[in-house]
Amino acid sequence: MLYNKANLTEGDFYLTKRIEFANVDEWRAVLGDREEFLQMIEAKFDCKIISRGNVVELNGNDDEVTRAEKVIVELQKFYSNGNFPTMKDVAAAIKLVKSDSEKILQKIFGETIIVTSKGTHIHAKSLGQQNYIDAMKSHVITFGIGPAGTGKTFLAVAMAAYYLRIREVKKIILTRPAVEAGERLGFLPGDMQEKVDPYLRPLYDALQEIFGFDMYQKFFTRGVIEIAPLAYMRGRTLSDAFIILDEAQNTTSPQMKMFLTRLGFGSRMAVTGDLTQIDLPRGTKSGLAEAVEILKNINGIGICELDSSDVVRHEVVSAIINAYEKGIRF
Repeated sequence: MLYNKANLTEGDFYLTKRIEFANVDEWRAVLGDREEFLQMIEAKFDCKIISRGNVVELNGNDDEVTRAEKVIVELQKFYSNGNFPTMKDVAAAIKLVKSDSEKILQKIFGETIIVTSKGTHIHAKSLGQQNYIDAMKSHVITFGIGPAGTGKTFLAVAMAAYYLRIREVKKIILTRPAVEAGERLGFLPGDMQEKVDPYLRPLYDALQEIFGFDMYQKFFTRGVIEIAPLAYMRGRTLSDAFIILDEAQNTTSPQMKMFLTRLGFGSRMAVTGDLTQIDLPRGTKSGLAEAVEILKNINGIGICELDSSDVVRHEVVSAIINAYEKGIRF
């Protein structure tokens, strides 16, 4: 829609703003090679955005034009700091501006956790994610609880990689309970590593994305990265390590207590899970649910709850989560 004064309701003001780009590289990075980012921004704000050379012009309702401008300007700043915006970054910027969280947007886009082997800057994409990162920095043990797509596992792996890179820890230990639709490790073929692989695939993928395949393999061979089922944690003291317990909603109370008490000097723990996806046998209480309740007032332990507003997958995922939370049946 070409916005003009006829589209305005009483009390609205028609506004035109212009944003200039330094060169074609900045234009492509911020608006997309085929203007796909520009189209995303235009679709989410009630204004018309026209690109002419190295200038874009925004026309329409003053509030909507101002908000769309903020998204583009923050993406420009993001690019000037050495980042290349992705579709997820643009979606995150739009969401934060629409929720009047511009200050949070500036903090999030200005703070990189770690740069991947491919040069991608990993950072929070929502207020909830930023709070989660801050919690992992300021606590010895952090619980990250939330639905699928909120980045709780990936950000924990990114923080583990960060602490390994700055040499605050000497190794990364990844574990999760082997509970999947009633199947147990003993029913799967192969040795222990082959049996546990399917359960830890999301962690593998995150590590390989951050370190690159070759470096990941080198770390794994040297024991810098250790992957093991939760049962293998018993009796150990884990020192100078960043330990991640994934899918913790499927731990029993004894398993959770056993895991948490493995913490040694110089270590940090991140415990992630989704309390809406518990696969334990009926009548078995989740160790994660119990731990969050029991440990909520303990110094050194952070509890961060993420929700549908923190989902960084396709926007339909947020809608699905909200629908289920409201009890809607499809």
